Formats: sequence, C-alpha cells, structure tokens
Amino acid sequence: MDSTASTATSRNLIVDYYDLIPAAVARCAPPPAGASGTPAFAPAFDLPALTDDVREYFAPATASWRRLGEYGGHPIQLLDLTGNPGTRTTKTFASLLMVARAVEHIRRTGEAIRILTPTSANKGIALRDAVGRAIEVGLVRPDQLSVVVLAPASTRHKFRHDRLAADPALRAANPLLRYVGGAPEDVKTLGRAFVDKYAAEAYDRHGVNLWYSLDLRNYLVADAARAAFEADVSPTSAAGPRWHAHSVSSAYGLLGYNLGRDVLEAANRAQPSDRPGFLLVQHLGTPDMVLSLRHGSFSRTTMPTYRLDAASGVSVQDADPRFPAVTDDPAEVLDATFYTHEPATSPAMNQLIGRFGGDGIVVSRRECLTRYPMLRDWLDGDGPSLPADPEQLREWSIVMGLTGVLNAIDRGLIPAGHEVVLHGSGCYGGSDFVTAEADVEVSTLDDLAAAVWAAR
Repeated sequence: MDSTASTATSRNLIVDYYDLIPAAVARCAPPPAGASGTPAFAPAFDLPALTDDVREYFAPATASWRRLGEYGGHPIQLLDLTGNPGTRTTKTFASLLMVARAVEHIRRTGEAIRILTPTSANKGIALRDAVGRAIEVGLVRPDQLSVVVLAPASTRHKFRHDRLAADPALRAANPLLRYVGGAPEDVKTLGRAFVDKYAAEAYDRHGVNLWYSLDLRNYLVADAARAAFEADVSPTSAAGPRWHAHSVSSAYGLLGYNLGRDVLEAANRAQPSDRPGFLLVQHLGTPDMVLSLRHGSFSRTTMPTYRLDAASGVSVQDADPRFPAVTDDPAEVLDATFYTHEPATSPAMNQLIGRFGGDGIVVSRRECLTRYPMLRDWLDGDGPSLPADPEQLREWSIVMGLTGVLNAIDRGLIPAGHEVVLHGSGCYGGSDFVTAEADVEVSTLDDLAAAVWAAR
C-alpha cells in the first residue's frame, strides 16, 4: 500500500459556489414554501447577500481534496468534509444554508422561527452550531431564531457543549432533548406529530413559526457543491474511471453530489459520459441500502447466514463478499448515527448505480479495527485524524468508508483501473469536545410539548 499523501486543496463550499445554489434549487423544483403558521412551513430558498458578516457566518463551510495514497493498484482520494471544528461532519453545509434561509425570512417578514429537528446526532449538532453562529455574528437576535433538537438516547455520547449550551438563556431557548421512548428512528415520527399538532398554536399564540427540518432538498442543495469542487480541483474529464464512496444511512450526500452533476452537465461544464460510479458503505445495524441495491428488497432474509466460529468466538461467513467476513454480532450497531431503516432514497440510488456503475458493501467493527492502525497512519496529515485508542472514536464515518473501500478492493468489487474518491463525511473523538448533557428526557408527545413550551 502506497500511503504517500498529497497536499490538500481547499474551498468554501458555500461562499465559493454561491451562484450554484439557485441552479440546484431550480433543478430540485421545490414546491412553494408552506405558509406561516402551518405544519408545512419552511422558509423560501432565498439567501442573504454576501456581506462581510454573512461571509463570516459561512466561514466554517470549508472542504478539502487530497490524494491519500494507493491500494491494490487503485488511487484513493479524500474529499474531506469535516473542516468545521464545531461539528467535524458534512452536516455543516446544509445547516448553515438552512439557518441562512431562516435569517432571510426573519429579516423579510419579522416573524420568529423555531427549528425542530429530529436527528440521530450530527444534523442536530450542526444546526445548533449554525444557530449559535448566526446569533454570535449578529445576523439575528436570540428571540428571533432558536432550535429544538430531539435525539435518541443511543447517541448521547456525540453531543457537545457548544455556544448555545454555554449561555444559560440560550440553553433554555434551544433545548437538547433526549428521546427515551421506542426505537431511535421514532424521533422522526414524534417530531412530525408535534409540528402537525402545534404549528398553528405556536404561530397564533406566540408568533413563532415551527419548522420541521427533515426535507431531503435541504441537504441535496447544499451537497450539490461537492460536484463543482471536484470539477475545479480534480475533474472527471481528466481522470480515469472513478467511483465515489460514502458511508451512508440514506445517501443524501451522494444524491446531492449527483444534483450538482446535473447542474454542471446542463451548463456544459461536465459530461454524463464521465460521471462516476458509487460505492455505498453501511454497517450491519442498518444494511438496508445495500440489501435494496443487491436484492431489490430491504428484507434481512437476504443477508448471508453467519456461523459461530468456536475457536475464535466470533461470527463468520464466506458466502457474500459484500458483507463482513467476520463480526462479533451479525446485528451489530457500529455507529448509531446510521439508523435509518428502509430509506425512501434507495430507489434513486439504485437507479444511479444501475446507470453509472457501482456497488455496496457492509462492514463490521472488527474489520474496522483490523484496518485502524493503517488508516490512522494514512490520515496522519492535513485534515481529519484518528485517536490512538479507537475506543475514543465517536464518529466512525471515515473509518467505515475507508474500510469498505479497502475491503471492496480486496474482494474484487471495484473494477481494475478505477480510482476511488471517499466522501469524508464525519470524524471526531472524545477529546475533540466536552460532552453535553440533555436538558430534558422525553418519550411521548406530551413530554415533547411540555419541553418545547417551557423553552419559550
């Protein structure tokens, strides 16, 4: 394995590609934003002018591109999306744009907005960071914009003590709520039910628009800039065959990248003939997109059968190269961030892979740990770094992704002569932040309503 890395090239994916955003919005063909005071409320996709304070607000939206090395004859490049120290994940980009849209709505109408975001972790962390930045740089007052984060108890180790938590008034107005009810994914249903029931009351009695933020287009538009960045620094027209790899739960990032390619191709800045293929990387807890891609179904009955190896005490299989050869648990949750079952985005990704090529692979924690020393050495340079002790790693996206790429090469799933670009969507350890405690634990709609109204 050649681990010689190149120097990273960086861009601000919002400021440097501000003109791309309206074109991406237009291709998404979003319906009119829901009216104020309704459960469908959302700010329009209008953004503020790039004044000095707006540029300061967008400053963390940095990404970098560099060659990591070569493995098995395949060049490996990293699109590092973890440059914001307040999040260390790709959710920075969409969150900054969403809050900027909220700011523009507030300036235009005078109406306050309270974002409600169910999240496994990273979306909520990034929205809190964006709201805190908007207040800090003076784009909006604390009484005009706030965010309520609803996250499952299983991701409590990911939340950080941030600007909003550090100030008692801001903490009270922007609560972090921990869901202790049913399955982690139920935060989405609970959040949607709250906005459906209370949007009109929040607006009529308190003058606040509730914004339920889980709309795919919010993320597609932000992630479209990845394609423009690639076209600037490592265009596919000048490279050999290429696959893009991504650790995914719903593959928003790859769908956003493809939206960006659509925009570039419509403007004759790229050609469909050299659009890359895609490698989906998942874990055993939610391998749904790989199952859908390979078998046309989310049913776990299509997974290979694991058998317990008496000598080692671990589960093994050798029937399907797209699943871990070894695992401690065939239902293992490697990272609770990847929690979506039966994602509605699977058909779109299946269609893209069917057209442009690609595959899917599932990895286990044991496989990641086997690769870990090599990956830590590989990432020793510009960009994300791995803690010496893997037990300190709290966001496994990059390790998952690289392990999936290397396993796919070893198993012959990536065609010869293809280079791979890993979308580095998240990486942080326990020493990178101070863990935040939740403000309230909730399990029912009544609990959630009480917590939100208490935060007025």
